[in-house]
Amino acid sequence: MLAVLQQTISITAPVFSMLFLGVLLRRIGWIDAAFINTASSLVFRGTMPTLLFLSIVQADLSAALQPALIGYFVVATLACFLIAWGWAIWRCPRVDRGIYTQGAFRGNNGIVGLALATSMYGDYGLSVGAVLGGVVILCYNVLSAIVLAIYSPDMKSDPWTICKSIFSNPLIIGVLAAIPFAYWEVIPPHWMMVSAEYFAQMTLPLALICIGGTLSLASLRESSGIAISSSLMKMVWLPLLSTAGAWLYGFRDADLAILFLYFASPTAAASFVMARAVNGNYQLAAAIIVITTLAAVVTTNVGLLLLQWAGWI
Repeated sequence: MLAVLQQTISITAPVFSMLFLGVLLRRIGWIDAAFINTASSLVFRGTMPTLLFLSIVQADLSAALQPALIGYFVVATLACFLIAWGWAIWRCPRVDRGIYTQGAFRGNNGIVGLALATSMYGDYGLSVGAVLGGVVILCYNVLSAIVLAIYSPDMKSDPWTICKSIFSNPLIIGVLAAIPFAYWEVIPPHWMMVSAEYFAQMTLPLALICIGGTLSLASLRESSGIAISSSLMKMVWLPLLSTAGAWLYGFRDADLAILFLYFASPTAAASFVMARAVNGNYQLAAAIIVITTLAAVVTTNVGLLLLQWAGWI
């Protein structure tokens, strides 16, 4: 368990480093609101869609392709989304419901979940995690686009507008564009892939620096109650329900552990980028990312310890 704790810290520490770098750069005046707006737009429209495209094109979709595992993960993700949304309707101001819901169900599987699954189960964890990640990317972005469009102050919420916002979302376009390449195993020219990787590698540092640049004590105080509620939903209640459901369904050992790691991943940085894109409460989105990333060091290890103690993994 100490090895898992060290691995969790080694994954979350660089994330916090970039967040605090954003705070520092904003404090000393090296970045400002104009930079954050431009960089966030670049991530949303360019670097993150490229990153998603590459992750799907390079994934081996035939490896560890388990319909039951994938099907359960998709159904559980939809259930988590509906639970979070229902709670947000009951407990949150209307303007914050989309941000709360996205923060409560959308995990950072590509960074934290996949890295921990690979660390614990080697090639099997990598292959299963990559396939799950490719499937859930589309689920996360479609569901997030729907709930953010409904509560966006700048968008209509009729069905046509929501559908248009889904299919014009650059992240979803990046995923859909990659599916034919992955299915027919078509790899673009080497020079093009290398150039795309250079461009995509800017995604996480830029997104995290922008998140750090928007953080302030005042905004954290204003959104603390809602942010903590969404973070508890993301890191405690939904992973508990989803993992218990996976156990009841019959998953054990590595499959159950990988599902838990994906359900228990902290909120993805993409939630901040999408919140800014729809002119939502991005300070709340940033606060949820920070809280859940910090909480992951504790909740991930406690969850794995309990699963091992019960003899299920």
